[in-house]
Amino acid sequence: MSVMKEFTKGLWRENPVLVLLLGMCPTLGVTSSATNGLGMGVATLCVLMCSNMVISLMRNIVPKKIRIPVYIVVIATFVTIVDMLMQAYAPRALYDALGLFIPLIVVNCIVLGRAEAFASKNGILKSFADGIGMGLGFTLALVVLGGTREFIASGSLFQIKMIPGWDVDFMLLTSAPGAFIVLGVFLAGMNALNIRKAKKEGKIYTPPGLDCRQCNICDMGKD
Repeated sequence: MSVMKEFTKGLWRENPVLVLLLGMCPTLGVTSSATNGLGMGVATLCVLMCSNMVISLMRNIVPKKIRIPVYIVVIATFVTIVDMLMQAYAPRALYDALGLFIPLIVVNCIVLGRAEAFASKNGILKSFADGIGMGLGFTLALVVLGGTREFIASGSLFQIKMIPGWDVDFMLLTSAPGAFIVLGVFLAGMNALNIRKAKKEGKIYTPPGLDCRQCNICDMGKD
């Protein structure tokens, strides 16, 4: 697969949120507004991009039995850097809103999943493209979800009032049940589009995902 295809697959065909259903905790937890979604997405994008490149460079020198702890240390290093940069330069309200979800990028299944399933098996250029593509796909999904919830809840977008006179907020969309509802609608729409496209091509739509063919974590103790 070409570098461009590795980049574009995360934007739509293998979008980590809307297709692979990864990273659900931050997706549901921080998308009460488009601003929060953008902040979380950019933080994850930076960690994905940097950790993918470093793990790709290390893939031939890290013993197989300890690769997962090594990956976690690499990811945790970049998460710490991103957390400190956001604490120093991001708006205080945004940093406080994201809260614990920034340090929890360390255990985000998108980041570790790409490290194990892709970066550990491919060169630095493809791993860089995969990290950027998956990170952008994650960011776009969070911004769209957050923007939809924010607009329906209060008539605003990126904290800018789009509908003057909207004085009473629709509180359901700012709560956890609202996050599930909006995400469910988006997933239904995404599946409907993919199924329709597959039918036009005379195929049966099978959602892509991480499975045992791409992961060897369970085999660590057998080596």
